[in-house]
Amino acid sequence: MKSQLTGGLAALAVFAAVGGAVVAWLPSDAGRTSATPTPVESPSVESPEPQRTTGTPEPEESSAPPSPSTTPLPESGPGTFVTAPGGSGRVGKGTPLRYRVEVENGITISPEDVAAQVERTLADPRGWTADGHSAFQRVSSGPTDFVVRLATPATVDKKCAEAGLDTGGKVNCSVNHYVMVNLRRWVLATEFYTKDVVGYRSLIINHEVGHFLGHGHVTCPGKGQPAPAMMQQIKGLLGCVPNVWPYDSDGRPLTGPSVP
Repeated sequence: MKSQLTGGLAALAVFAAVGGAVVAWLPSDAGRTSATPTPVESPSVESPEPQRTTGTPEPEESSAPPSPSTTPLPESGPGTFVTAPGGSGRVGKGTPLRYRVEVENGITISPEDVAAQVERTLADPRGWTADGHSAFQRVSSGPTDFVVRLATPATVDKKCAEAGLDTGGKVNCSVNHYVMVNLRRWVLATEFYTKDVVGYRSLIINHEVGHFLGHGHVTCPGKGQPAPAMMQQIKGLLGCVPNVWPYDSDGRPLTGPSVP
């Protein structure tokens, strides 16, 4: 979400002048209790990397997504990360954007599972590669163009605040070359995706990576049409139907009027 915050509550602020964007949904969080992070040995601390000057706050999985009733949702973590091992081949045309997937220490979701979801999303023919020039490749070492991080709410808040974003412990953001995914959103999704949590994860990735590629927010193009991936769907679908992809199966962009 380029230079904007996504969300439906007063706690979500939009900062058009800074390099970031956020996405959030809150009602299903009610009644959830926080869990203490599980201790981990020898946490892996991420290496500092140069910041980009520009910023932004369905496929089947090999295994069932974690159950919201059992997955611990710690509010904070150590701020250190484990990198998903291995990598992927290039998908799309052109020079690939290299990305790394990391999960904060103490989160009980494996980095491999998160990386598999991100890979499938970015490789899907309905994703950003359908634009004819975007390409991606996951790596676990070496230079990267962006990093996808699954992190606790407090850690997301801290990183997003570096760009002046107030994520309120509830939302995702994308700033500079970091896509920060709030653990609560990854596990609980939104009210429009309670029956498609996996699909919502693809929406998070497509929306935030879309900002990284330079795409801004759009709105619903018309009643009954697919909600664009770059629409702030969490604020409401405005007559559109849920959709997590930026393109349809015929390679046509699913978009709408630009939002100032």
